[in-house]
Amino acid sequence: MTLAASDTGNLFLALAALAGLLILQAVICARDPWAPLNRRFLLGLRVMAMLFAGRALLILTGWDFFRFFILLGATLIPLSVLLLAEGLLRRHAPLGVKFWVMGGTILFSILSFWWSNSVDPLRLVGLLAFQLSGFFIGAWLVLTRNKASLTVAENQTVERLALSLFLLVPFAAADFLMDYLDLPAQISPLGVLFLCWLAVSLGRSQSQHRAPLVSFFAIVLGAGLSGFVIAHMVGMDKDATILTLVVILAAVLVAVLFIEAQTLRSEEQSQTLLRHLAEDRSRDALGFLRGLQAHPLVEGAALIEATQLSDLETSVLKHIFKVRPVLRRADPPFTDGAEGDHIKHLFSMFNASHILLADDEPITLVALSMPSLATSPRAELELAAVQRMARLMTKARP
Repeated sequence: MTLAASDTGNLFLALAALAGLLILQAVICARDPWAPLNRRFLLGLRVMAMLFAGRALLILTGWDFFRFFILLGATLIPLSVLLLAEGLLRRHAPLGVKFWVMGGTILFSILSFWWSNSVDPLRLVGLLAFQLSGFFIGAWLVLTRNKASLTVAENQTVERLALSLFLLVPFAAADFLMDYLDLPAQISPLGVLFLCWLAVSLGRSQSQHRAPLVSFFAIVLGAGLSGFVIAHMVGMDKDATILTLVVILAAVLVAVLFIEAQTLRSEEQSQTLLRHLAEDRSRDALGFLRGLQAHPLVEGAALIEATQLSDLETSVLKHIFKVRPVLRRADPPFTDGAEGDHIKHLFSMFNASHILLADDEPITLVALSMPSLATSPRAELELAAVQRMARLMTKARP
């Protein structure tokens, strides 16, 4: 079977959207698929996946039966938006809104069983109006929310997902109006991939709204320029140029989305020092610090007791570690005087990159060989947190 260029493009876009939805679903399921909010989000993702799977199967087989899944998926989107908005905002929508969404869902679900296009375009116009009303209801609930009742993270999540409506709504409308707009492809998959991008970026708490948006527009610009160059070299017409642009953009978005999801998963499973701090079950500071010896980031860890420091002045050592509890070979707090001599002697004696104060009565140190930490500000901060926890444990002992 040979597909027309527009059908090939639409098939690729549908499969790209399906891939993006599956990637996002895997990210959510890896955390907690049974959490109430995650269940609502997964419902929406699976509704959209059903729609794009039906679209791909319709193109591949030509069987009108698969239009049922497309129509049913489009029908369930407003209900999914409402359920997700209520879960995100922790409030119920007005009763009239619920009746409207449920009534529309029941009506168009029944109409979806008539998968023939004999009742179109009237049904499509009604379905478009119903879908748009669902998106606008979700946006209205977001805009009128009580920000004080939500945490900063919850507000960020709501705003991040609401941003996707700026592309999702017009692109979804363009699918219904593609014949009137003279478009060669259904471009809603691009809006869905944008939604997936924003949702995956929620896993990085330090990521602000600007970061994923700038990255997205950089990719759009790069893919767009590539598409225009190819179209110009080959001498494509308008339809072929649009198809080339959207296919390149969808392919790049899926690839970057996959990389982003893998990076996020790697970060969640990474062997950071914070994981040692959180998972260690030692009952005393020395046991806690000895646990560093088995940590993959630590090439060597040695406990230095007071008897091993008999050649050094205890008062000078206490002064050094009062100024800086974590000494770095690359950045000592003192370079001359008695303090500087003591620091040089410590590092040369134990061949360490870092020395931590574990206790001061009697003085106890931990020497670590961690050269890779010198270039990692985050790991340096984690090491300081580990030292701080050890000091608190020593002070808390009876």
